[in-house]
Amino acid sequence: MFKVWGKIIKENHLERDTTVEVTEPMSRTQKVYKALELICNEFDLAVPVWLESNQNEFIKHAKTRFRDVNFMEEIEFDYLDFQVIDEDHPWE
Repeated sequence: MFKVWGKIIKENHLERDTTVEVTEPMSRTQKVYKALELICNEFDLAVPVWLESNQNEFIKHAKTRFRDVNFMEEIEFDYLDFQVIDEDHPWE
């Protein structure tokens, strides 16, 4: 199982949140992109662009924030928080 928590934050308040699970057999990278797509579909958002800072943060912490610079369209919130909360590991 691969579970991700997506949160829309505005003015330090949680506006919306959701969790999604990706159960299809695929690489971890593919699961990350699929989870982001599912979250954005639920929030009716365009999928944000991964910048190098997002990649580095995600590699270190399994978490990143997508801000206005990540979106091609204007957003009405401060950021989209994207965090892996459950993940099967091959050694388990």
